[in-house]
Amino acid sequence: MNTLDFIAIDFETATGQRTSICEVGICLVRNGEIAETRSWLVQPEGNRYSYWNMQCHGIRPEDTKRAPSFAEVWQEIAEQYIGEGALLVAHNVPFDRSCLEQAAQLYELTLPELQWDCSLRRARQIYDYGCHTLAYLCEQLSIPEGRHHRAGDDAEMCARLYLRELHDSYESYTSVPNSKLFEIESDPL
Repeated sequence: MNTLDFIAIDFETATGQRTSICEVGICLVRNGEIAETRSWLVQPEGNRYSYWNMQCHGIRPEDTKRAPSFAEVWQEIAEQYIGEGALLVAHNVPFDRSCLEQAAQLYELTLPELQWDCSLRRARQIYDYGCHTLAYLCEQLSIPEGRHHRAGDDAEMCARLYLRELHDSYESYTSVPNSKLFEIESDPL
């Protein structure tokens, strides 16, 4: 695991529109260790918020009225953290990926070629829980929790969960006795 590098990413939105990003969080993992966690408030287009979204994350129009646009924030993130072929991890990739792609389209940004992996998808494969929210999984697996629905904290919880998932899935694979592995490998299809 000494070359495990990835960036966990999380977006919070001001409304139901994926382009209404109001906060971005990243957690940089280098060599399997958390190296840095950052978050940026973002002024969504028009600085409009829905009541439900404000209730969820607590970010309000007054918090972002002087914040930079997504284009400005993404430029900093791309220059300092994300290169061509980077592995991005999110808890529910379809949501976070669509936020990034739709915001990039809105602001006419060119995204680098990215790889994605989903901690939610992995959790459903590995853990036999009835619930797979980030908060529930972190609680069940004793992963340190931050402020839920704040992008920096969610990105770090996602990174810690993903590292745990990789460990647990490796452990379950390697716990199979060698003789059983031989049977599986030699079993005709």
